[in-house]
Amino acid sequence: MTSPSGTLTVAFQGNPGSYGEIAALNAVPHTGQTLGCPTFHEVMQAVERGDADYGVLPVENSLMGAIHQAVDLLSDTELHVIGEVVVRVSHCLMALPGVALGDIKKVASQQPALDQCTVLIREHGWQPLARHDTAGSAKDLAERGARDEAAIASRRAAELYGLNILQSEIEDEKFNFTRFMILSRHGLEASAAPRNTPYKTSVVFAVRHTPGFLLETLSELRGLNLSRIESRPRKDRAWSYLIYIDIDGDAQEPQIAQALAGVLLKASYMKIIGSYPAAQGTVG
Repeated sequence: MTSPSGTLTVAFQGNPGSYGEIAALNAVPHTGQTLGCPTFHEVMQAVERGDADYGVLPVENSLMGAIHQAVDLLSDTELHVIGEVVVRVSHCLMALPGVALGDIKKVASQQPALDQCTVLIREHGWQPLARHDTAGSAKDLAERGARDEAAIASRRAAELYGLNILQSEIEDEKFNFTRFMILSRHGLEASAAPRNTPYKTSVVFAVRHTPGFLLETLSELRGLNLSRIESRPRKDRAWSYLIYIDIDGDAQEPQIAQALAGVLLKASYMKIIGSYPAAQGTVG
């Protein structure tokens, strides 16, 4: 919640030092504190209850694709997406002070992080240990004091938990970024954000299970640049799907507004998740 000094609280999933916390620290101006939550759902609940002013959810990674657990929550919530943050994911190998590379037998991290560092892990023959999140693996290592174990997490995690960085930028592919959406109880209009920067509009919709009807609905968006399109199974109906799309541009632009009106006429369900300033550059 907003502190008396006017600073803001941003909720994220994970422990301090996670890439989610890095996104939270960079989500909005005047972020004063962050609130770590065990799950994506609890991030949204924290914002809905007013325990946090904003929340961040990771929706896709440049190497691993969509983060479906987070994406699936966007169609259910009444929260608004008011922005995005792109975090550069740069993994570090860290251990307790005094531990050398040759002492390590096991390495712990979140499974996606382990999958992104397979070259180093296989080169040394380390046993990978899957943990709930990257920073949590660093925190756990510092608390247990295991001297035959390392963790893979961010540089910030090493600093927070007093671990030494043995190697940095250990990910197999350097083009590794995670996109986070910023969630708020209030629509963007309430924040008086300037609309003179590039925008994105995120939409979810469903169509009748009729041959050709999806293509017909998508044809309403011709002439627009779709930067993301994917389908996700509906929870309330077998073999029926929700279609998520990101459109480059502002929903208030006449061409986009007209296109969305056309989709609404054809869709059995449609929701504008948010129309918001696109991220300019990366953080982390």
